[in-house]
Amino acid sequence: MEMNRKEVTPIRTTIYRCGTSKGIFLHENHLPQDPRIRDKVILAIFGSPDPRQIDGLGGAEVLTSKLAIIGPPSVPGADVDYTFGQVDIDTPFISYSGLCGNISSGVAPFAIEEGLVRAVEPVTTVRVYSKNTGQIYITEVPVKDGSPVITGDYKVPGVPGTGAKLNIDMVGTVGSAGMGLLPTGHPTDTFDIPGFGKLEGSLVDTVNPCLFIRAADVGLTGKEVKKADFAPGKLELLEAIRKEVFRVLGKPYVERDAVPFVAFTAPPTDYVDHLTGDTIHAGDVDFLSRVFFLGGIHQTYPGSISCCTGACAVIPGTILYEIRGTKASPEVLIGHPGGVIDVEAICETGPDGGPVLKRASYARTARRIMDGCCYVPNRCFEEG
Repeated sequence: MEMNRKEVTPIRTTIYRCGTSKGIFLHENHLPQDPRIRDKVILAIFGSPDPRQIDGLGGAEVLTSKLAIIGPPSVPGADVDYTFGQVDIDTPFISYSGLCGNISSGVAPFAIEEGLVRAVEPVTTVRVYSKNTGQIYITEVPVKDGSPVITGDYKVPGVPGTGAKLNIDMVGTVGSAGMGLLPTGHPTDTFDIPGFGKLEGSLVDTVNPCLFIRAADVGLTGKEVKKADFAPGKLELLEAIRKEVFRVLGKPYVERDAVPFVAFTAPPTDYVDHLTGDTIHAGDVDFLSRVFFLGGIHQTYPGSISCCTGACAVIPGTILYEIRGTKASPEVLIGHPGGVIDVEAICETGPDGGPVLKRASYARTARRIMDGCCYVPNRCFEEG
């Protein structure tokens, strides 16, 4: 028995696990051109709005309700176009305001598998144009027999098992908000937070803008993970701080937008990986960092903010440079709720005496979980 094709339209769909996130990958030319209708179709694919996303493919959790739209390159120097979307679960809203570093890691292998980029052994370098930020980043994909390698020995904290290592260099995404590496022009500033008062922080923009603050300055330890770990009013304070970052960046405040971010940091100390129960020792990390994300704490660490964190750690005068200090190695070790992530960051002094970021790279594993067709009700293609 066949389904009634008069009521639904098939959309080719791929589900990809990228780092510690999971996303739905769609071809740009398979979607309606009208942005309003396109978003209605995407919301239907995910099953939003609904707390369980029961009528779609979304995972009913912010780390598994993510979107990648892939198309042919539209700018010189790029191999493929990529639009990231954070699909809201409870409301009919898709945020296109920034990048997800985890989902970004899957774009290059997907493009090779789909024949959008020619495979070159042993490593294929893919230049990805982010339509969200108007910038290009680079991914190195191990390739064998014409396809991306999946198996390997690289471990991403928060992901079971190991996989082939993908290297992603985001140095081309500096100043995504249009205000440079240091949007305020200073490595550290004092911000006036309504209802709280003066607060020191370092606003850095690589991949996405993020304000780094000291956990102790807002009455936190840097070990918090769950909402229950926070005293009353602390999460609201973090949102008030994020609201101030919107103002500094000249952006209208939208609570549902994940970008810009706020991260609270602390010096190295022992803590427990909440995913495995293992103890992470102070000697294994350069500092602790937790990312405030859509009203709560990111349960691992966003790939995009990994690069931004690495950049902050190597810029003299920032909150994180104060903790980490000067080190010969470009490796920055970030202690996050689900383990330790390593980032390579190199900063040099420019002709004007300001910092110039030369490298901001991280590694991930990614793999295709499934592909096929998602059947979208035809009413979603109607205007209005």
